[in-house]
Amino acid sequence: MPLAEAITIVIPCRNEAGCIAEVLDSVLAQDLAGLDWEVIVADGMSDDGTRAILDSYASREPRIRILDNPARAVPAGLNAAIRAARGEVVLRMDAHTAYAPDYVRECLAALEKTGAANVGGPARTKPRGYWGRAIAAAYHSPVACGGARFHDPNYEGWADTVPYGCWRKSTLLDIGLFDETLVRNQDDELNLRLCRAGGKVWQSPSIVSWYQPRASLRRLFQQYFQYGFWKVAVIRKHRIPASLRHLIPATFVATAVLLPLAAAAFRSTFVLGAWAAMMAVYFLAIVAASFDSARRYGWELLPPLPIVFAAYHFSYGSGFLLGLMQSGPAESMTRVTR
Repeated sequence: MPLAEAITIVIPCRNEAGCIAEVLDSVLAQDLAGLDWEVIVADGMSDDGTRAILDSYASREPRIRILDNPARAVPAGLNAAIRAARGEVVLRMDAHTAYAPDYVRECLAALEKTGAANVGGPARTKPRGYWGRAIAAAYHSPVACGGARFHDPNYEGWADTVPYGCWRKSTLLDIGLFDETLVRNQDDELNLRLCRAGGKVWQSPSIVSWYQPRASLRRLFQQYFQYGFWKVAVIRKHRIPASLRHLIPATFVATAVLLPLAAAAFRSTFVLGAWAAMMAVYFLAIVAASFDSARRYGWELLPPLPIVFAAYHFSYGSGFLLGLMQSGPAESMTRVTR
């Protein structure tokens, strides 16, 4: 990647007073020597003191620009920042993530080396608290999220999606930017469009960042319920799922609910036995996954891990099923999860 090529780092945020300074410090600590760079923060009309922090950084570093995002949603903020970007290359950063000092350099190197339409690194985690550690331990297990490659910190190669992303601005403009009707999953949907248009997505473990997972079971359930709910909008738009892993949690949850109802309606001990066998196999699977995760991340995490695995599955699956019950375009679904 020629050093003369300009880059723009885009950051969407809203009410992130507790972490936006850390993110901007991480950006300013990047190895950007010899690069023509700028940072654009799209602020979703924050009212918690975030804007004052942003203005303070912008007054000290003229290459940091602040844009208003009156729509307040992430994809609208990203699109506004991308349209305003002066760089030929656009890198996305998020407010709940810390970045290695060579993050930008490694993104640029991977973009040049692979010829991919989008490059990124795996979603390493930096949890806080006991429950946060348990949630992070399950997050890196293929049992929790269906083996998505970006959950594997060691995987390098082609993928269907990566966290955040680094693209040429022309690629984003050609593909139509982010879908502003999607409250969640807008990055997955953009990568699906890229791949269906003939582009490729590359994941490199050399691109290092640390995502901060949710620190409570309630917040995890809310997060993955929304992921499942909004995945339906993506599938409706493209008439095909990006991966079969997106369908499995909903199928499991529906079966877990419907089989005992069918057993009661038809007074069938066979159906009830089939349901009991399925749930027993599921329980053994999440217990086995819990032992494997506890072995890797700490045995003290074993007690809550089965509950955490179940939260991942039942939240995503129930959100997906509720999404199926909604009709109309994605805009009409927004009120359900906001």
